[in-house]
Amino acid sequence: MAQTWTPNSWRQKPIQQVPDYPDHTALEAVEGRLAKFPPLVFAGEARRLKSALANVAEGRGFLLQGGDCAESFAEHGADTIRDFFRAFLQMAVVLTFGAQQPVVKVGRIAGQFAKPRSSGIEKQGDVTLPSYRGDIINGIEFTEQARVPNPERQIMAYRQSAATLNLLRAFAMGGYANLENVHQWMLGFVKDSPQAERYRKLADRISETMDFMKAIGITSENHPSLRETDFFTSHEALLLGFEQALTRVDSTSGDWYATSGHMIWIGDRTRQPDHAHVEYCRGIKNPLGLKCGPSLTADGLLELIDLLNPANEAGRLTLICRFGHDKVAEHLPRLIRAVEREGKKVVWSCDPMHGNTITLNNYKTRPFERILSEVESFFQIHRAEGSHPGGIHIEMTGNDVTECTGGARALSGDDLADRYHTHCDPRLNADQALELAFLLAERMKGGRDEKKMAVNA
Repeated sequence: MAQTWTPNSWRQKPIQQVPDYPDHTALEAVEGRLAKFPPLVFAGEARRLKSALANVAEGRGFLLQGGDCAESFAEHGADTIRDFFRAFLQMAVVLTFGAQQPVVKVGRIAGQFAKPRSSGIEKQGDVTLPSYRGDIINGIEFTEQARVPNPERQIMAYRQSAATLNLLRAFAMGGYANLENVHQWMLGFVKDSPQAERYRKLADRISETMDFMKAIGITSENHPSLRETDFFTSHEALLLGFEQALTRVDSTSGDWYATSGHMIWIGDRTRQPDHAHVEYCRGIKNPLGLKCGPSLTADGLLELIDLLNPANEAGRLTLICRFGHDKVAEHLPRLIRAVEREGKKVVWSCDPMHGNTITLNNYKTRPFERILSEVESFFQIHRAEGSHPGGIHIEMTGNDVTECTGGARALSGDDLADRYHTHCDPRLNADQALELAFLLAERMKGGRDEKKMAVNA
């Protein structure tokens, strides 16, 4: 892989999960238009994220990455974005207190439109059609016309991403992210939760800390960091023609950056070392994610790390581990040992969603207890191996959906039909996502207490 890289060198490689566009002339025309559009994000922002992730890789921070399974054109709206951002900030505050470290906030938003599929076709009754691959490619409606890949959808995805980013930046820097606001929202959740007593102790400690800060004169009025926050975007870099069109040279460094999002990742189905997705990602300077599933060997992981991060730069590469609650203990330790043995600088993150999908009452769902179990195992294994459990990667929404079972409100299989709105995979609703943050914060605090006891002993 030592050959010269260009933004289109991936086109000379084998590729997986590529849509079959019937009109290649129209596709080229759309990609040409996109190449002239303004960047969605800027190189300096991506470098700032990489710097924050470098601290996580060195054990001085925690990555919270989450958002929609697949963004849709139909559900795009200010309220949806606001509710997601609100739930995400609440999670971040709880995790910051639990970890006693900065939390790096990265949304699966403003670009998460394309989805890999296990099968290229979908069958309903006697009708077989191409699979839905995300709104940037084709429509979710089960009709022959909707399932034809349409390149004009890329223009729609760009415009929706730009509008979403505009609102997110306003929320992050315009006062909505004020820590006092977020804390009041969090207290409201605790008050209404069936597990209120369990969460109240942690909530009270956060309240005491904020009261102390006010008493010594630290307020949002005189400390901008309490009313503003850094928020970054990410998505799977699946549709490489779209990514290439938004790949630009940074005028200050001369390096290539994907300007479709601050961080992009390679999926578990497209991480072949000699294929197109790895080829594209190796040449851009953004922070990268790599999904690691049960089929990934230790040697295979080391090969990919060398391809994607040959300079062993902290903050460049996040390993997003997605095994399943019943497989994580079998697969994760060998990967950690190989990476630690070779001295590779990575962020270890847990994706407890994708390995825990089941079908219940004809709905795909994810039991909350399995999600929590994989997260717990992830932390326990890292502590046993002496490595840093650096983050979580979840599919979630700020809306009151009924897509994952369990949680404090004990959603059952019978509840799934009430508000099952996802365009692809089931997501945690706002209450379940915040509940996961509280339970994770408890375990983080427990891990810190164990370290203190070991040091004092």
